[in-house]
Amino acid sequence: MKNLLLLLITFLLALPVKAEEFSSTSGAPALNAVAPSLPEPAGVPGKTGRPYAKVAAPAKESSLIQALELPPSEFFVMEEPEAANGDFELSFPEDVLPESDIPLTLNAKVEYFIGYFQTRAKNVFARWLSRSERYIPMMKEVLKKEGMPEDLVYLAMIESGFYPHAYSVASAVGPWQFMSATGKRYALRIDPWIDERRDPLKSTIAAAMYLKELYDLFNKDWYLAAAGYNAGENKILRAIDMYNSRDFWQLSKGSYLKRETRDYVPKLLAAAIIAKEPAKYGFADVAYLPPVEFDTVVIPSRTDLELVAKICEVPCQTIRDLNPELRRWCTPPGYLNYELKLPKGKKALFEAEYAKIPEERRFTEKIVYAKYRAGKKDTLTSVARRFGTTPQLLAELNHLGKGKKLRGKVLLVPVQTASSGDGSEAKPVRAAKGKADNKEFNKYYTVKRGDTLHSLAKRFNVSARILSAWNNLKGKVALRPGRRIIVAKYVEKKGAMVPVSDNG
Repeated sequence: MKNLLLLLITFLLALPVKAEEFSSTSGAPALNAVAPSLPEPAGVPGKTGRPYAKVAAPAKESSLIQALELPPSEFFVMEEPEAANGDFELSFPEDVLPESDIPLTLNAKVEYFIGYFQTRAKNVFARWLSRSERYIPMMKEVLKKEGMPEDLVYLAMIESGFYPHAYSVASAVGPWQFMSATGKRYALRIDPWIDERRDPLKSTIAAAMYLKELYDLFNKDWYLAAAGYNAGENKILRAIDMYNSRDFWQLSKGSYLKRETRDYVPKLLAAAIIAKEPAKYGFADVAYLPPVEFDTVVIPSRTDLELVAKICEVPCQTIRDLNPELRRWCTPPGYLNYELKLPKGKKALFEAEYAKIPEERRFTEKIVYAKYRAGKKDTLTSVARRFGTTPQLLAELNHLGKGKKLRGKVLLVPVQTASSGDGSEAKPVRAAKGKADNKEFNKYYTVKRGDTLHSLAKRFNVSARILSAWNNLKGKVALRPGRRIIVAKYVEKKGAMVPVSDNG
């Protein structure tokens, strides 16, 4: 009986403990009664900066929680993307990206440029898209033939917007923005008459060869190959050695590569992603130019483009647009069997009519080139004004970058001849006796209302006395509008046009 009484007392004392263990004002099990010592976690191991939210959940066994080192089950991680903090290697689900034969990545930096092209640069990107279809089919065909990914065409998009006449302050030229030395390395001809960096076909072949070499150099990594295309292979090799990494995203975190190069790959990826699905990104109403189509013919001798256009019954600008590599009004001298592009379907007509024209009538001299040594105060603008040309053309002819000083530099300048059809003309005259090997040229100017001898002397950088002597002006003779006067003299020496000195 005594033992039974003790057992009953023990049972009654134990009842409040069990009742407290399961008490809860909300009706849900009280977790703190089971594991009161577990603190609210700051984050899940391996995750940082992500918010947590409380939810109702059944209580877990405290021993199991502690054994697995898990946070209390009433917290869960909200799957929100981390803020852009430089960790650009984080990839988003692949199913949101279009199919591509180059690896596409969607990260904070790529998303930034997608947004940039959709907003601040929307008009520019729309022009790129509009021009893209003119050249993409031809470029993709070249890349495919060379065994390269066809989507490398979007590298030309961010380089030039598919503009053959693109010209950078660093003197890179053409749709693939080749520097002169690199272009010549891949057999692109560059001289005052022709610049094959502008030829969409030939420059694409050269770009494919260069990218193939870069791809092999950087162990089949297209991101490093693209970065090398922008900065030069040696720059990327030094970055790899400096940071001991072949991961472009790791290299781009450092400060050694210029911002242009760090942004180059993200910009390429953003352009490719949008261009593959333009309507998805707000470019549904772009008016695309038709693909460029042409026939090629062999030109056996120097030929005026105006003559070609006349035979083909098209505007001369059409011929120029098909042959952007030609820098002048004709096919280049000394370039036998030059392949000229004609509008599709015009080849037979051209060959039949061209054969009827004697060789000497296929070409008319229009511009000769002189060498001019820049003075102390000369600028591109002042030299261009003197020779009736543009600063842009002078800069391109002489490979001058922005802000380049001219003092003492010998410049190649264009001198127009009588057949050019404007007011500034030069006609070849018989050379002076004793200089039978040299041809002398005069540059003429048609006097306009308000011109005076002194103003023209200042404009063409000669003395008024010399202008009077060249034009046989005696005394103070008024210049009549419409009169043509000589404003410069040149003599041909060793194939170049050299200005005749005032004493000449």
